[in-house]
Amino acid sequence: MKRRLLPLALLGAAALAAPLLATPAITVTKPAPYAAWLADPLRSDDMRKLDAGRMPGEVLAFAAVKPGQTVLDFFAGSGYYSLLLARAVGPKGMVFAANPPGENNPKAWEPLAGKVPQLHVMVAEIPQMQFAPRSLDLIFTNLNYHDLYWESEKYHFPRVEVPKVLAAWFTQLKTGGHVVIIDHTGPAGGDPREVADRLHRIDPERVKADMAAAGFVLEAESQLLRRSEDDHSKLVFDPAVRGKTDRFILKFRRPAPFPATSCKLCNIK
Repeated sequence: MKRRLLPLALLGAAALAAPLLATPAITVTKPAPYAAWLADPLRSDDMRKLDAGRMPGEVLAFAAVKPGQTVLDFFAGSGYYSLLLARAVGPKGMVFAANPPGENNPKAWEPLAGKVPQLHVMVAEIPQMQFAPRSLDLIFTNLNYHDLYWESEKYHFPRVEVPKVLAAWFTQLKTGGHVVIIDHTGPAGGDPREVADRLHRIDPERVKADMAAAGFVLEAESQLLRRSEDDHSKLVFDPAVRGKTDRFILKFRRPAPFPATSCKLCNIK
């Protein structure tokens, strides 16, 4: 069997005859074993404490992760979603848990070392998180899209150019592939870099505009993690809102290329 392209940085009985007037067969999809994934003994107590507020089973159902897919967990942190995504894609899939050097905690990955073959930790600066063209089925990022607008000399986090990052995502994603973005809802409008620096939030309309400019199509959005009581003017680390922020979930698709043969106006001069 021919293997998928890796990132450039790494690596019975016979069936009975049906009657002529029988109704069409109904295809039944076996439900994903979310409960079993959440009960995985490799998940730490700290991970489990976050489940009530993050609702990961419902989030993964919205993301529609499938066995055999190749997934990038962008800004994976300590791997909260990385392990769940690895279980979702199964042994024939692949998950790359990517972190910038200053945001990666090697000790967090030690309990998983050698135990989840389809999970690969990738440590690289954001511009160097490069994958082969059309090699990814899904890019997933939880609570970190706003960091594309953040920069910090103190924390050794350099400025990145958002359009370049999203252009790379578009190139690396397969046609029909998806990007799922979860983040803290920020105040409408304003300078996204100032808001990210001050509150670690972002306006969902900014995300939609960014992704549209990069060529993505908004396919769905979920109200699952919306919290009307959250004050969007508070820093997300404020004890009053930490873990209880208003969060949006957006799902984008890389569309198929526009077929030149169907363009009726292309030859009009």
